[in-house]
Order: sequence, then structure tokens, then C-alpha cells
Amino acid sequence: MKRYITPLAFVLLTAFLSACKVSKDVETPKPELPVAFRSATAITTADTSSIADIQWKNFFTDATLQKLIDSAIAKNYDMQIAVKNIDAAQLLFKQVKWNYVPEVALNVTASSSRPSDNSLNGLSIKQYGLSTKHIEDYSANLALSWEADIWGKIRNQSRQALAEYLQTAEAKKAIQTNIVANVSQGYYNLLMLDAQLDIAKKNVKLNDSTIRIIRLQYDAGQVTLLAVQQAEAQQQAAAQLVPQFERNVAVQENALSILAGKLPDAIERNGTLNDVKFPETLTAGVPSAIISRRPDIRTQELALTIANAKVGITKSEMYPALRITASGGVNSFKASNWFNIPASLFGIVGGSVVTPLLEHKQLSTTYKVAQIDREKTVLQFRQSVLNAVGEVSDALVKIEKLKQEQAIAANRVKTLQQATTNASMLFKNGLANYLEVITAQGNVLQGELALATIKRDELSATAELYRSLGGGWK
Repeated sequence: MKRYITPLAFVLLTAFLSACKVSKDVETPKPELPVAFRSATAITTADTSSIADIQWKNFFTDATLQKLIDSAIAKNYDMQIAVKNIDAAQLLFKQVKWNYVPEVALNVTASSSRPSDNSLNGLSIKQYGLSTKHIEDYSANLALSWEADIWGKIRNQSRQALAEYLQTAEAKKAIQTNIVANVSQGYYNLLMLDAQLDIAKKNVKLNDSTIRIIRLQYDAGQVTLLAVQQAEAQQQAAAQLVPQFERNVAVQENALSILAGKLPDAIERNGTLNDVKFPETLTAGVPSAIISRRPDIRTQELALTIANAKVGITKSEMYPALRITASGGVNSFKASNWFNIPASLFGIVGGSVVTPLLEHKQLSTTYKVAQIDREKTVLQFRQSVLNAVGEVSDALVKIEKLKQEQAIAANRVKTLQQATTNASMLFKNGLANYLEVITAQGNVLQGELALATIKRDELSATAELYRSLGGGWK
């Protein structure tokens, strides 16, 4: 007794096969993470919260800096490109959903041919006594083609498109975190240059008074011309720094303007380097939290989803494909009765199973390459987590050691300023020579410049810690 598969049974069988996966996904690995970041003190890790949870406007409170960051987020071209990438990925994600829908095409054709009298068609015309030697054919039909997603190829295409769309969103976040960090670091560098320019100008004025005294002593025969020349050389060294710092200020202003998406121009400043304040305690939180906070790590997680989908797609290409086709419409060999219904109606339904044979080796190679790419993606994910932990640890040790260095440098500057004052008083009273004064003034200049640099480095490290923890995109 013959058994036939009913349409309902066929649909159920197709649904069952569609639920089967031809490849097994690789889960997101759990990387080895330390209990706490290296160089993190008990204070920074006592709380599981992190400064990365703070919105950037509440972390960077300088009004001028906030305006620059706002402008950069809105006008920076890298940011605008990221938004366009999101739009394009969203369109592709919406489009891939239509892969489940059958393809439908409208075909309208008209043809006329004159067969050879010695051909089968020509002899047939003579046999049936037709009064024409031309064969005409007119057809209008709808053609439908549908491939059953038995092996999950279309489902994996949808997974890939969604992950790629989400990747563009994470890329936008990553760009914003970098913009916030880069603008703040550039702004702090600008404030440092302002401070160093002011230090150089003050030192030039300080040297002016020293030179006047030495010249008076030279006129009185108390010192030689060498003393005047050395004092003037000291002043010229300080004066040379002024155009150097002015140049650096202009270049930094131009860089910040371009980063903010504007033409190079002056940058408004309402405060000084010493006015910038951050909380005394910068909590880093626990290392495991950066996996969810950092956009670059989230991007690598999504890359693994894409890699899993590609493995599934390439694997399904190696299996038979079930395709169903159908077409129907009107057909006639005369234009006059082309749309004569129902006489001109026709319909065709067909099904096919297509199995790759000669291409099997190529498809197998593609599948194996996709597996290797997935293994590389896992390694890249682990590397991104390792880099993130390293960046946080680096920023923490920089902040800690720069604070210590700044305290020492500040005490040194205070000592040198007192030494300069004492040297000037002793020199005026003839109790110190000009070399001691020149040396003291040169030392205080270098000490104050170094202190401004250290202060800038600490602020930059704080901004880097905020970025490395995943802050800046909120």
C-alpha cells in the first residue's frame, strides 16, 4: 500500500528541520579577570560602582570644556560617519527580514519567429495547414520562487545583520568615548601651555630687574662685562620660550577646533590649570564590569555572534536546498485572444531539491575558513579584555604616582621661589654674586614649567581612566 506525504505533514517536517541547527555556536568566553585592578588602592575598589557610570557632563564640570565636547559630539566628522553607518546597517537589517518572503516576478513577453520550412516547427505548420509561416507567442504571468529555510541559513543571515547593526551602535559609543577623552586631554594641554606661557613672561620680567642691577654694578666697576652678558643670555633664554609657547597654544587651539568640527580659531578659556578639580577618590569598580561598559569589548562580543552566524551560513550551503516554484497567467499565440479568460489561463507548480556536487570542496573550504575566523574572533575578544584591564591599571598607577610627583614638585618650586627671593636680596646687599641669582632664576623657571607639565599629565591620566573604564558615551 502506497503512502503519500500530505501537505500538512510536509509543512510540519519542514518546520522540524528548520528548528535543527547544522552548526553549534561558540559561547562568549569568560576571560580570566583579576579581583581588582593592579595599582588600585583599597579606596578605589571598596565600591563596585565606577566613575564610568557618571555622565560625562557631571564628570567634566568645566563649562568651556563641556561646550567643546558638545560641539565635537555633534559636529565631529568621525561621529557623523558613525551615524551614517548605523543608518546603513539598519536598512540592511530590515532588508534581510524579506529573505523569508518568496520572490515574485511579473513577466510579460511577446515574440514572433519564422521557423525553417525543413524544421520540426515549420513542418508542423504545414501539417496543420496554418495560413502563416510565423509563430507568435504572447504571455503574461506571475512567477513565484521560495526556498525553505531548512538548515537555518536565512535565520543566521538575520542574526548576522542584527549583530552588525548593533556593532555600528557600539562603534558610535566608542567614538564618543574617545572624543570626550581626546577633547578633555587637549583642553588640559591648552591650559598647561597657558600656564607655561605665563611663567615664561614672569621670568622675563624677573630677569629685567636683575639685569638693571647688574648693569648698575658694571657701570660702578663692581662686576665685569661677563656678568651683564650672562644675565642677558638668561633673559633671552626665557624670552625665547614665549613665542614657542604662543606657537604651541595656537596649534593646540587649531587641533581642538578641528576636533570639535569647527574651523581653526581661538578657544575661550574661563579658568586656569589649577582651577580644574576632580574628586579625591576615583573609584574604578571591579574588572568584570568593564566587559559590559566598554563599547570596544561589546563590539568583539557581537563579532563572535557574527562569526557564529557565518559558520552556520557556510555549513548550510553544503546541504541540499528545497525550492518551490510556481507560475501562472495567460498565454496565447494570437494577440487578439491573449486575455481571453479562461481559455488563455495556464499554471505551473514545481519543486526541486538542489544539492551541490562539484562545488562541495569549495564550500567545505569556505566553511573551515569561517570556523578559523571564529576562533580568531574568540582570541580577539580575549585580547580586547586584556587590553582594557591593562589600560585601567596603567591609568591608575599614573594618577597615583603623578600625585606623589606633583606634591614633591610643588614643594621644590616653593623652595626655589624662596631661594630666588633670598638670592635677589643677598645680591642687592652684596652678599651673593650674580651667578647665584641667575642660577636661582633659571631653576625656578624650569621647576615651575615642570610642575605645570605634571599637573597636565595627572589630569590627562584621569581622563584616560574615565575612558578606559568605559565612561563617556552616556
